[in-house]
Order: sequence, then C-alpha cells, then structure tokens
Amino acid sequence: MNTILTRSKNLGQYGIFGAFVVICLGLAVINPQFMTVSNWTIIITQVSINALLAFGVTFVIITGGIDLSLGSIVAVTGVVAASLAHPDTYPVIVPIGVGVLSGVAMGALNGLVITKSKVPPFIVTLGMMTIGRGLALILSKGRPISNLSDSFNFIGGGSVLGIPFPILILVVFFILCTLLLKKTVLGRYIYAVGGNEQAATASGIRVNKVKMAVYTLCGGLAGLAGILLTARITTGQPNAGAGFELDAIAAAIIGGTSTSGGTGTMTGTLIGALLIGVISNGLDLLNVTSYYQQVVMGAIIIGAVVLDSWNQKK
Repeated sequence: MNTILTRSKNLGQYGIFGAFVVICLGLAVINPQFMTVSNWTIIITQVSINALLAFGVTFVIITGGIDLSLGSIVAVTGVVAASLAHPDTYPVIVPIGVGVLSGVAMGALNGLVITKSKVPPFIVTLGMMTIGRGLALILSKGRPISNLSDSFNFIGGGSVLGIPFPILILVVFFILCTLLLKKTVLGRYIYAVGGNEQAATASGIRVNKVKMAVYTLCGGLAGLAGILLTARITTGQPNAGAGFELDAIAAAIIGGTSTSGGTGTMTGTLIGALLIGVISNGLDLLNVTSYYQQVVMGAIIIGAVVLDSWNQKK
C-alpha cells in the first residue's frame, strides 16, 4: 500500500512538473522575452513571498487544516516591522525579529483556539483574518508607514553576488522546510495527524501539540513574508497582503498537497508557486488585464481542487 501511495504521489508531482514545463515552453514560443534571465529573475523574486506563505500553509493543510489569516498576518507584521525600521532608531535585526515574532504569536493564537475550542480551522482563521486586518489599521492609524532604513529595505531590494536577496531567502527556507518535513520526527507526526488523526492519537502522538506547531510555524513564515513584502515596497501598508492566502493555498494544492490531509511536499508547493508566477508573468507579457488574470487564477484553483477531489475518490 505504501508503495502504491508513493507512486501516486510521484505521478502527481511529475504531472504538475510536466504542466509547468509545457506552459513555459508555450510562453517562450509566444513571447521570446519570457525565457530571458532578467525575466526569470523577476518571476522568482516575485514568487518568493507567495512561496514562503505556501510553505507555511502546506504544513497546515497536510494536518488537515487551513489558514485564511495569512494575508492579514502579512499586513500586521509589515506594519509592526516598518514602525521599528526608521533610520537611526533600532538595528535592523529588531524590526525583523519583532515582525517575525508578531507572526509567530498570531499563528500560535490560531493553533491555541483551534485545539482548545475544537472550532473548525476555517472559522478560527477567518476570524483572525478580520482581527489581523483591524490590528494593521489600528497600529498604522490607517496610513502607510514610510521612511524605512536602507538596511531594512535591502532585505527586499538588495542582492548578494548578483542574486536578489529574496531569492536567497526563498532557497534557504525551501531547504529548511523540506528537511523539517522529511527528516524530523515532527515532519512524520504532521503526516500522521493528517493521514488519520484517530490512529495518530492511538499511537501516542500528541495531536494538539503538532497542530499548535504547524499553525505557529505558518504564522512565523507569514511574518517573514510580511517583512519581505514591506522591504520590497519600502512601506508598511495596512492593506498589504489582501488575497495572499488564496494564492498560497492554491500553490500548495496545485503542487499536490491534498485538502484531505496526509499528503504534500515542499517541492510540489514550490513548483505550484512557480507555476502561478509563470502564468501571471506570461499573462502580463501578453498584455492580459488584471481582471482576466483573476478569472484565470480562480479557474486554476478550482481545477486543482477538483483534481484533488477526483484523486481522493480513486
């Protein structure tokens, strides 16, 4: 049975990778500018924020949960970090640390309420989405926070050896998240909880602690994404991150993470995020308006969920 499941998972990953290659080749034929190094640098840099969010929500979805508060956490952490990142105030590590901890706290609160109240994650994180957006507006007084230090803005706009810093962050956290999921006890527990929660409990796994860990981790990664976005646009925007949770969830599901839990990989999620970025970039190159782009992305999300549901029934 394990062999069959493994083969099925691999086929799913090959399928999404094949679709990714075909779409890239198609866009390269339609518009030669698509395959240039500069265009791919733009794509991966833009994808980095969504990928960080998608890595976090992949942990959550594998346990059978969902997190709709990611976009609001991005806004809160961005505003918090920006308020501490003015020149000649604190060292850059302070706004980064406080911003990430803000995301960790919101994620932990999600996990605490979900595990203690037994209210469905959809409802809890929907409430946190509204709370977070309100907090971002309160903390910023409804106004963008600008005049950030150069060292802080470097996180989003700087480069090392010609490689944009957001891409380096993406690579580091892809490796860390992959190792956590594949090589640690917590990773095995995450799959076990999502595969069969009752069996996991009977096996002695402390299910609530695993769920607390994944929501906290998801919040921390959202906090990091919020800092990255704030540094890229050099402003703390209380309305930033609106709708980001949908793109992140879409990347995870398109990459093969099952909405029923128990299945998913960081490699698949990364390919899913890249696929969304490639399609968005291709539509830009083809001068398709943002309204039609939203229609296309919505259709892709529905298609991915339908395919997932179809696979679950096999």
